[in-house]
Amino acid sequence: MRILAFLLLFVPGMSFAQGAATLIADTVTLNGRDQLIASGNIEVLYQGTRLTASRIIYDQPTDRLIIDGPIFIQTDDGTILTADRADLDPTLENGMLQGARLVLDQQLQLAANQIDRIDGRYSQLYKTAATSCQVCGNRAPLWEIRAERVVSDDQTHQLYFDNATFRVRGVPVFWLPRMRLPDPSLDRATGFLIPRQRNTSQLGSGLKIPYFVTLGNYRDITLTPYLSSQTRTLELIYRQAFANGDLRIEAATSDDTLQDENRSYVFANAKFRLANDYQLSFHLEEVSDTAYLLDYNYSGKDRLDSAIGLLRVTDSTLTQANLTYYQTLRDDETNASLPPIVADLDYETRIRPAIGGTLTLGAGIDTAYRYSDTDGDAGRDVTRAGIRSAWRQDWILRGGIFASAHAGAQADLYNVTDDSSYAKNDLRFVPSIGAVLRYPLARTTANGASHLLEPTLSIAWAQDFGGTPPNEDSTRSELDRANLFDGTRFVGDDAVETGAHAAIGVTWTRAGPTGTTSALTFGRIVRDRSMTDFTPSSGLDGTKSDWLIAGQITTPKGFLFDNRSLLDDASGLTRADSRIAWQNDTVQLSAAYIWQTKDLAENRPDTVSEWTLDVAFDLSAAWSVSLDARYDIAADRPVRAGIGFEWRNECVTVDVSASRRYTSSATVDPTTTFGLSAALNGFSAGRSGGGPAARCTN
Repeated sequence: MRILAFLLLFVPGMSFAQGAATLIADTVTLNGRDQLIASGNIEVLYQGTRLTASRIIYDQPTDRLIIDGPIFIQTDDGTILTADRADLDPTLENGMLQGARLVLDQQLQLAANQIDRIDGRYSQLYKTAATSCQVCGNRAPLWEIRAERVVSDDQTHQLYFDNATFRVRGVPVFWLPRMRLPDPSLDRATGFLIPRQRNTSQLGSGLKIPYFVTLGNYRDITLTPYLSSQTRTLELIYRQAFANGDLRIEAATSDDTLQDENRSYVFANAKFRLANDYQLSFHLEEVSDTAYLLDYNYSGKDRLDSAIGLLRVTDSTLTQANLTYYQTLRDDETNASLPPIVADLDYETRIRPAIGGTLTLGAGIDTAYRYSDTDGDAGRDVTRAGIRSAWRQDWILRGGIFASAHAGAQADLYNVTDDSSYAKNDLRFVPSIGAVLRYPLARTTANGASHLLEPTLSIAWAQDFGGTPPNEDSTRSELDRANLFDGTRFVGDDAVETGAHAAIGVTWTRAGPTGTTSALTFGRIVRDRSMTDFTPSSGLDGTKSDWLIAGQITTPKGFLFDNRSLLDDASGLTRADSRIAWQNDTVQLSAAYIWQTKDLAENRPDTVSEWTLDVAFDLSAAWSVSLDARYDIAADRPVRAGIGFEWRNECVTVDVSASRRYTSSATVDPTTTFGLSAALNGFSAGRSGGGPAARCTN
């Protein structure tokens, strides 16, 4: 008969540090007044720890537990300990286990002839074999570490090896007198990270060896020496978490054969929450030369921006201030003419007036500054200060027609220097009005699919009074389904869509019974005058815009298709961009295509026709492949291509990659890069295996 007993009731020494342990056994007997013996299907439960054994003897004179195996102990953090025999104190904090095996975080196995428990914190293992690989009988695992002694610290989650030998399939590969590694339950620990081999056609064959340093609970730094026959590089990543924000800095410095001088870069990002709902953010981007980022594959950016910003958003107000410095890496641009310095300050509030609707009031000031004193576009400096107001009201009319009316006004004062084609000081006033009518038509079919058809008409009028300032902030507007029915399609404040204009179109939306959704938008804009600030390929120039055709399809199984096309009455297709994506448990696919006609107003002397491809898929539970490519169809040449393979099982992850960048310019040469890295799962901080375990066969 099974007996349930509390050891605390029998023996005061079994209090387990002021707590009660529960013992379940087939039989529990007292041998005189000195010994308690439990035997048969024993199970002991104590504060999340579970112990099973064949017999337990508690000897009161020596205050010891003698436990006969097979012994199985599992703690609340997932640690598993097995042994043939144990001699422990009643708290299980001190003692000895023979023929023991320790499993940490269900990953790392440590088998030893003997394990000594010390102060409930240390486990000292003798004649130890450590591995996270499947162990099949007497066959050597894929890898293991043999050591004379291993000490496991439960508080620091560190493993200390003495006289350690790393073996692959039982063959010794290298030996270390002492070694320290994190156990798999540790999130952060000072030490070496996974080395990465990198081979490029420019920098030769090299090795990156990251070293991670914890600087307390909220800071850390990663130092990565990168050594090859062509470069001596030190990379750095610094991270710090504050109570109200975080900071991240990435930097590198190099002495290589590609340049005569030392090369470097630094990227820094930070964001902080301030009092009264304000947010402070800044980012810094600086590089020593135009080719450094691409040579070392740190970034593909061809313009850098460093900025500091202040933002506050409430239910009814928006306050923001930004100061940005731009640095170009393009061959055909100079920093002096970008403009390199742009600053803006803006405030906006919304109120509900007595007449109904929503009234938005705003004020702002912005400036664009160029270093050059050249007269004209290359040296022009512009400062604008303005105020604005906008009112909007919505109604639902008889028959379900949705109507919206809006009216507004904007006044701006401009100061222009270093450009004699514009007045130095100019005042401009722009009133505007408009309305939108939408007639939603809904229908549900017999199979449960719902359809919504929305014919829409938008009419608007605006007029500018006063001077005509230079257009600094609205040079790249283009037609899409988001602005088809807007009152203006300019994205900034400098340019204004004046005169009378109307947009007519229709949007169809379908929601299928299985979760598939699709949408299609078709429409165009007509005006009483041509707008010269829109570029020829924007789809917005002339008295009639291009026809907009835009659609999207999504399915609950991870499929997405999105397309937008602009069609001109005379020249046909102006722009086209489409994207297709598919994602499930084994495949991630993303492909995109873009076509743009040549347009000198957008610094595009040739037609653009390109496609890009990014694919990742699992060939099996162990193998996965990733592909990426970009091809310039117009120039009939590749831009980049890459392939990567990953093999993983329960104890090893190996990554192999190859890529080719075909981009070339006066400062950048084409580059081929090969990469290799391997990780022993079970030791990397916070890294689990996740791969298939090897099968044991007879």
